[in-house]
Amino acid sequence: MALHRAAIPWGVVAGWRAGLFRIIVAVLTILGSATVLPMLAVPAQAQPTGTGSESGPKFLKLSLDSVTPTAVTTTSDSTLTVSGSIMNIGDRKVKDLTIRVQRAAAVAVPRDLRATLQQDQVNYEVNGDFEDVVAQLDKGERTKFTVTIPLRPGGSSGKSTLNITEPGVYPLLLNVNGKPDYGSQARLDDARFLLPVLGVPPPTAKSTDAPDASQAVTAPTDAPVATTLLWPLADRPRLVAGRPGTADGQVELTDDELAASLAKGGRLDQLLGALETVFDTTPTRDRALAASVCLAIDPDLLVTVQEMTKGYRVLASPSDPDGATRPGTGAAQAQTWLDRLRALTGTMCSVALPFAQVDLDALAAVNDPDLSARAMNAPAELVDSILATKSVRGVSLPDSGSIDNGAGILLRSHGFGTAVLADSAIAPEGTAGTSEATQTSTGRGDSKKLPTQTTVPAEGVNPDVVRVPSVTAPVPPPATPAPPAANPPAPNGNPTTAPAVDPALHVATFDIWSATALAALGSNPPTPSFTPTKVRYEVSNDSRVARLQDALGAISWSALNPQPNQPRSLLLVPPQQWSASKDEGTALLRQIELLVRSNLATPRPFQDLVTQPPDPQPYELDYLTQAAADAVPDRFIGPVREQGRRISELMRALVEVPEADPTPREFLDPLRDDLLRVLSLSDRRTGDAAQADTFAQRRIDQNTRAMDNIYHSVTVLPPGGVYTLASEQSPLLLVARNNLPVSIRIKFRIEAPHEAKITDLGEQQLPPKGTRSFQIPTEVSDSRNLVIPISLTTPDGIPLGNATSVSVRSNAYGQTLAIITACAGVLLFLLAGRRLWRRFRGQPDPADEGFDPSTRRRVNRYRRAKNRVMQQEHQEAQ
Repeated sequence: MALHRAAIPWGVVAGWRAGLFRIIVAVLTILGSATVLPMLAVPAQAQPTGTGSESGPKFLKLSLDSVTPTAVTTTSDSTLTVSGSIMNIGDRKVKDLTIRVQRAAAVAVPRDLRATLQQDQVNYEVNGDFEDVVAQLDKGERTKFTVTIPLRPGGSSGKSTLNITEPGVYPLLLNVNGKPDYGSQARLDDARFLLPVLGVPPPTAKSTDAPDASQAVTAPTDAPVATTLLWPLADRPRLVAGRPGTADGQVELTDDELAASLAKGGRLDQLLGALETVFDTTPTRDRALAASVCLAIDPDLLVTVQEMTKGYRVLASPSDPDGATRPGTGAAQAQTWLDRLRALTGTMCSVALPFAQVDLDALAAVNDPDLSARAMNAPAELVDSILATKSVRGVSLPDSGSIDNGAGILLRSHGFGTAVLADSAIAPEGTAGTSEATQTSTGRGDSKKLPTQTTVPAEGVNPDVVRVPSVTAPVPPPATPAPPAANPPAPNGNPTTAPAVDPALHVATFDIWSATALAALGSNPPTPSFTPTKVRYEVSNDSRVARLQDALGAISWSALNPQPNQPRSLLLVPPQQWSASKDEGTALLRQIELLVRSNLATPRPFQDLVTQPPDPQPYELDYLTQAAADAVPDRFIGPVREQGRRISELMRALVEVPEADPTPREFLDPLRDDLLRVLSLSDRRTGDAAQADTFAQRRIDQNTRAMDNIYHSVTVLPPGGVYTLASEQSPLLLVARNNLPVSIRIKFRIEAPHEAKITDLGEQQLPPKGTRSFQIPTEVSDSRNLVIPISLTTPDGIPLGNATSVSVRSNAYGQTLAIITACAGVLLFLLAGRRLWRRFRGQPDPADEGFDPSTRRRVNRYRRAKNRVMQQEHQEAQ
């Protein structure tokens, strides 16, 4: 072998190696090109941006503009028409854009109302034909499209159909394909939405082989679903904190966004506009549907709007609450909106929401009786007084849809018999916390440690109203009912009598799937705390039209899918800060109206729901993990408790004077309301609670400074210099000042030294915005300068103002003066006795020596003559 190798010439070997090297370089070059080109040209399997899609390169953005019909009935057009727009959001042009409609199977269980919208397009098995949109779409360009497809087979068009033959709620997918530069044809985006089919229309009326109208398919109407809708009106807290009540002062708002919301086209204006459009005030209007809608109103919003009508000011910089202000611009809009709301509540049901969407679990943790009373008792009173109506009482609607036992006991102890909660927030007794969605929640304070993965709840539907025997509180006996003749039904449909009192809390449950779909409407849609984690996604990626379709499908599902052994009932609860537009709100109300006309639903008043007997099976509260994560952080509990205590202590010292404004309650209630706003759940479900935490901290800081200023507004004035007492028992003169607009009871705290004895005056009263002088009986037994510390307190001993000291000096000589005076008195007595003794004995007194008898007689005669002259002059004068 060695000889053979040696026989090979070196030049031949070198040439062979050089050739092999060239081959290897060529192969690597080819492989490298094949590898680099796909990296330069994005692969054809580009991922869409629609709901449930995976992350990947984005080239197109598909948006829906309209879906016709929004809900299919037996009289609808037999063709579905979808229009929208496609925008090139990538970094290169896209060619050969085509689009088609795909359909998945009808939603069979409620959770699929949400879960189906996350499924891949392969699950949408019924496919329409691809239709051309545009040959080329350059970067940044937008194009419109319209696609139509028959709902069911049997027409004469020959096109593919959606093959819908039965009523139901169907998930649809709009699939847009295209070919980006450096790539191949691929699905570049999609849009998913629900289509409620209340009845299937005939294929077409013009086809020669079309069936007649009798072949339309209708949904079963033998068990219509009892439907109730809450219509929330709420806003984030806007009033600047740290401003006590005044008789005539203007309030300050952090910004003027509420004015825009109340004005034409604003969020709150549109929510009222939708109701006015559907429920007009004409006498011939059917009131049955209106009776199923109940206005859920935030009293904090009403207080703010009412103050705006009187004129208000707005911070020039919301981040500087002590800075400059400017006049507000929404007084007229506030008055108009308030008048419209009064007109609606005069004929519709109304119920008060928790003040400022306060976190009831945090409020229970604060454990301040006065703050809790303000939060629990004031909302209904505020709604009734401002709107001149009679709202539903004894019902609480927690913003999170889930509460713990502490909040439940708080509600029950303040007379609330029913709480409206998510149907996943309760569980049969003994099973709470067994699901993955709740078993890791240990109550308040764990928001940073909670897991992010939960399971979708089981499909069991809880009864309409359940009883929670583990949450009970003593309740007062029911009042004696008035005679029927003296207690006519309220004009707005609200109840005028209360049901029998049950010590246990009742829970009226609402459907979380329809509530989640309703929350997705509007310009700033939150994801509710009760929405399971596996079906949580960023709904703002979907167009508003798609989200509206999802809501229409969600509220229609129960009516189209009767479940055995389950209640035919539906309570619809949108989020409290709902941002649905007028058109979206009108579409929802029209959909409920359509369900009622189709005999698929019956309107049910809200008060009928909450007063119905509970299910006999006992239940318990099941505090949701996500609700704990969205709750107010524990670091605000202590400061709120401390400031609430200070407000209560001051309230006990204030005096209510007849016909004087403001009253003590009017003066301090705005500061209590500030503390409730600190505990607000507003803006805490955006995924980033940093802004909400900043607002809360700013409010508690302002409230603390305001209370400090109030406590320092009542003080004793320092006299200045040295106070000199004329005698040892001269009174001490002090002046106390009250800069508050209300009268207050005070006590003097005087730390008298041993040389002084100062009488306690007990409780005294200071007038509002004035001063008062006090004379304090004082005994000083020392002529030296004495320093006496003096301060003011409330009758409970709470310090007021700044302590001062009085330097006192007495002109008395104390014990020495008393001895000298006594000795002088004794000497005078002895001398007088000695003189009388000598006179009685006829002996001359040595003190009279030096006067002879003749001189004494002359002096006596002179005195007698002078007296006679004076008597004569007196007689002549008469």
